Amino acid sequence: MTANSLLLFAIGYLLGSISFGFVLTRLAGKGDVRAIGSGNIGATNVLRTGSKGLAAATLLLDIAKGAAAVWIAKQFFPGVPAGDQAAAAGALIGHLYPVWLKFRGGKGVATLLGVLLVLWPTAGLIYAAVWIVVLLLTRFSSVAGISAAISAPVSAAALGVQVLFPLLFGFALLVVWKHRTNIVRLRAGREPRVGRGK
Repeated sequence: MTANSLLLFAIGYLLGSISFGFVLTRLAGKGDVRAIGSGNIGATNVLRTGSKGLAAATLLLDIAKGAAAVWIAKQFFPGVPAGDQAAAAGALIGHLYPVWLKFRGGKGVATLLGVLLVLWPTAGLIYAAVWIVVLLLTRFSSVAGISAAISAPVSAAALGVQVLFPLLFGFALLVVWKHRTNIVRLRAGREPRVGRGK
């Protein structure tokens, strides 16, 4: 990895590590979102504070920071080999493991969408469609997020974009890993549905 690639990874990490769910709930006087529901800092858990507006803002800002990281790489460092991929990796890892919260971050679903929308828009649109359709069908945020993440490397393989397959496969593994407690609850029949009781 070159110095410029490391710089782009660092920029991506700093952007990704801005934990909007944590910041917005604190500013709104809702307390520490990590003490609510699943303890996650993402939009689904922010929704459990009772504020749809905060949840929507968290979702949009988490998407935006992933998109911004890759956009900066493409806009200002177009000559860096795989610089956009380095920024994308930094953004997702920053969200999942932010240094400011002792490396206990979110699950990466929204941030990965933002990354994909700029890195490879076709995969981003497929990802968004899978996320929305699965969420509507199952009402399980975790199932929708995992399905969407898996759709990214599947899209790369199916559409012949081999250069992005290793990166997207790694991203999918990270998202699935961050959902491991959700998977346990799903198997036990204890996973809550969005907008409903358990």
